[in-house]
Amino acid sequence: MVAVNPTWIDGVAVAGTFLRRGDSVLTMHNGAALGARSGIIPGTGGLGVSVAGTTITVGSGIALVYYAGEGVFRASMTSSSTLTLQAAHATLTRIDLVYLRIWCNSVDGSGMNKADVDYLPGTASSTPVAPTPTGTVIYMPLATITVPPVGGGSASVSSAVRPYTVAPGGILPLQSSAPTSPYVGQFYDDQTNLRRWNGSTWETMQKVETVNWTTPTLGTGYTQGSGTNGNGNGPIRYRTYVDRGTSYIEWDGSANRTAGAQTTNILNAALATALRPTYRATVVVARNATSITGVSNSSSVVHSMLANFNPDGTISLVGQDAGNTEAVWFTLRGIRYPLS
Repeated sequence: MVAVNPTWIDGVAVAGTFLRRGDSVLTMHNGAALGARSGIIPGTGGLGVSVAGTTITVGSGIALVYYAGEGVFRASMTSSSTLTLQAAHATLTRIDLVYLRIWCNSVDGSGMNKADVDYLPGTASSTPVAPTPTGTVIYMPLATITVPPVGGGSASVSSAVRPYTVAPGGILPLQSSAPTSPYVGQFYDDQTNLRRWNGSTWETMQKVETVNWTTPTLGTGYTQGSGTNGNGNGPIRYRTYVDRGTSYIEWDGSANRTAGAQTTNILNAALATALRPTYRATVVVARNATSITGVSNSSSVVHSMLANFNPDGTISLVGQDAGNTEAVWFTLRGIRYPLS
């Protein structure tokens, strides 16, 4: 049996290395035994990097820096720091690195035990890349600075290299790529979607979307519904959305036929290609028909007819001839169908 000294017990001497390894339970793992994920605590806006002229400013903030075999170093930078940007190259672009550094004499033999921010200029090149600290350096990148050649404009900062970390079970924000060595049920934000690891692949979780409606222009002889027209169902409108990976179009509203025969397209123009179904979608819609041949007292009879949403972008009512199939008003409310 192996016994160890737990942390935070009176009178128990615990080495710094053991405390740092114990702190690994505070943050998300990196896939290695006793490992942890380095990163800035999201939402704090901390350790932000900016450049003005030749002055680099790094704001205050807190972060966790993991080093293999040594555990997690906690760093609380309580005030901002300034660094000096190296002069631009005459003709070539350079990418520099700004990073948070942990100095630990027992690990790096530096003779120092502190945390600060550091700056490492890159090499000017026609294809520049950010440099990497060499040797035994405990660090976490905060930003890269692209320095154009003399006369090429101002230096610009990118924070894309900085990692974020959260407590175990938390959601990692602003990730440009999926976390390595994920566990089942792990979530991350890919800057657009919420993703979840199911044990074999990353699933995209369904969003609660706010999707705006579009009101199309109707063809000749048709008037948009309102609080009174179209049996009070409002104007015809549509919107598209994605449900479980499939694109749908949804319709709402109604219309009145005010003059002329019904046409083969109730819209004044075919829908855009992206709004057309792969196959015809045929649905039953409610309508009011008048003066039905052979039916007495049929000045206003409510029943149904077919509406075809066609792959060519047209919407046709079945049928469109005068007589028994004549429509005074009809509604498309509640209709939806897949676009593929």
